[in-house]
Amino acid sequence: MFTCFKFADTMQSYFGKLNEENVKNNFVLIYELLDEILDFGYPQNTDPGVLKTFITQQGVRTATKEEQSQITSQVTGQIGWRREGIKYRRNELFLDVIEYVNLLMSQQVLNVSSVHVSPHHILSNDNHVLVVKIKKIYITLLRQIFAFIAGQVLSAHVAGKVAMKSYLSGMPECKFGINDKITIDGKGKGASDDPNKAARASVAIDDCQFHQCVKLTKFDTEHAISFIPPDGEYELMRYRTTKDIQLPFRVIPLVREVSRNKMEVKVVVKSNFKPSLLAQKIEVRIPTPPNTSGVQLICMKGKAKYKAGENAIVWKIKRMGGMKESQISAEIDLLSTGSEKKKWNRPPVSMNFEVPFAPSGLKVRYLKVFEPKLNYSDHDVIKWVRYIGRSGLYETRC
Repeated sequence: MFTCFKFADTMQSYFGKLNEENVKNNFVLIYELLDEILDFGYPQNTDPGVLKTFITQQGVRTATKEEQSQITSQVTGQIGWRREGIKYRRNELFLDVIEYVNLLMSQQVLNVSSVHVSPHHILSNDNHVLVVKIKKIYITLLRQIFAFIAGQVLSAHVAGKVAMKSYLSGMPECKFGINDKITIDGKGKGASDDPNKAARASVAIDDCQFHQCVKLTKFDTEHAISFIPPDGEYELMRYRTTKDIQLPFRVIPLVREVSRNKMEVKVVVKSNFKPSLLAQKIEVRIPTPPNTSGVQLICMKGKAKYKAGENAIVWKIKRMGGMKESQISAEIDLLSTGSEKKKWNRPPVSMNFEVPFAPSGLKVRYLKVFEPKLNYSDHDVIKWVRYIGRSGLYETRC
């Protein structure tokens, strides 16, 4: 039985798919293979690599339906992805640039420096320095200066696509241009908090895939994509980039273990895009220890709720403008385990959101429609272009 499967693999390596038609077209080759494989009726060698050194003849391959369709289209000029005679009362074209931004940010680093302060050094009584006089003895206390060093981007990438809906009559040709400067497999910087990144003229793409309808003859020179669109919904292109990404949000989690039975958590969320834009569907998930007994929450904006079954605090904000900041504070009560507690490995704080721009910086400069046979022009087509940036796996370690 094993030999039969090996022989089937050998035949596929010579002439592709194993079917009735291919067997009929290659019966001479099959006889040669059997003669080489069998010795006195026993199989001796079924390795395709070794057999090809003795039998160099190439098999006759039967074209698949897709290959036959492509050959027919090349000969006859027929468009296989669009039928003729399509008519609409109103010609419309919808283009959506949809991107998913993924981020892993390192933990914030707390830097603490201590300075001894003597009473004669005190010029004023402020919140940072406290002098206690007990029985006319001045007790020198410590002045502590806390500085949080921002976390670093460990990994960041954007997975994007251009999704379209075409409701156009006839056999139109569409053309749309993207950023003036675009490089594929180009070099660039990593992620950034600069809110002006979304409006830049250049974008670096690591790799991209196009729909079969796309003509790429002028893509390198004009940065334009020409195509005869399929009818209805389809995905025109898919791409990925790791360069020059604008991070829509910065999440700053601060965790302080007060005692064995209490923990304080503060999470600050900062938006890093233009003030004229508005983010929606914001959700921040803050992990809590498994032995949490109760949580007291205070949030500046939105609503927060502790979900014991998920060991997490879920903070939801409906909308948030650009260059804004909001925070949540939580006091977490912990159950005493009665023995030396095992150190809790804190999961990262995760975030979900939706913003009206492309974090990669991809921009549609123009979108045009041409129909030479029917009597309608580019101005008669209603065109819609929309940018949607969504969170993929957006995490910050705490």
